[in-house]
Amino acid sequence: MKRPIPTNQIIIVGIVCGLLLLTAFFAGCTSSAPAQPVTHAASTTAVPVTTLPAPQPTPQAVSTTTAPVAAVTTSTPAPVYTYSEGNVIAYTAASLKGVSSKLAEGYAKMYPGHTVTFNLDGTQALTTQVENGAYADVFISASPKYTTELTKGGYFQDGTVSTLTTNYVIVILPTDNPANIQTLADLAKPGVKIARAAKTVPVGIATDAALANLAKSTYSQTWNNSVYTNTVTFETSEPAVATKVALGEVDAGFVYESTATAAKPGTYVPITIPKKDNYLQVYSIAVLKESTSKGAAADFETFMLSGAGQQILKDYGFRPA
Repeated sequence: MKRPIPTNQIIIVGIVCGLLLLTAFFAGCTSSAPAQPVTHAASTTAVPVTTLPAPQPTPQAVSTTTAPVAAVTTSTPAPVYTYSEGNVIAYTAASLKGVSSKLAEGYAKMYPGHTVTFNLDGTQALTTQVENGAYADVFISASPKYTTELTKGGYFQDGTVSTLTTNYVIVILPTDNPANIQTLADLAKPGVKIARAAKTVPVGIATDAALANLAKSTYSQTWNNSVYTNTVTFETSEPAVATKVALGEVDAGFVYESTATAAKPGTYVPITIPKKDNYLQVYSIAVLKESTSKGAAADFETFMLSGAGQQILKDYGFRPA
């Protein structure tokens, strides 16, 4: 027979169970509350870091941490030549190199006290210089392509663009003619070394057109391809082609007829290209809008278009406009 549990033990067990229930209840309430402040703080601090743009440097910071002001390529370079009211700076196609000194003399004679300084280079190079901010009073182009480009860009003084002169393409050979070239057909012979201008140079444009015409009318595309294969150098100016021939570094070169006319007798052996197949290159002259000597520049253009200027050009192998 089991003994009854004492009353005091029952009371103690009941108290213990009650305490356990209360502990469990409060523990459950405390653990179920989310850590809202911690999570919220993390999200609000992360957003600015990922979405705010990086701070941009001020103009002062750029100028002090990168290249000096003088090295900035977008700035307008200072004029290459010393400025004077009576002096004209003429950016001029390199093919006028041979006649440039005579033109300078003629200009000074027609306008006493006035002078002209020529910057001679390939028209494509001169165009780039002007577009990059180089200073000039007058521009003489050997190609309508670059005249049109600068006209559209607004670089010329309104109403000053005029046709100046024209020129045909010819072939010149060294006086000893080591490749024994007798006709245009011989330019395609194996082993012949030819110099011509790059396709961006005005005389290069004219050469390509003349060769295409010759291939179509007289020779063939195979002949044209062989001439191209025989081309060992593409120069950046017309005088550079002539120099290659004069030094005997090549057997033939494509230049303007004015170059052969201006050269000393016996310098080259010329071979003409029929006019029906040739390319007549058109030169133009214009006053630049940024010129600070517009009066002298206008006088120079007047001289170049006058009978005196045109006669000098004619004497050196250029053709009338």
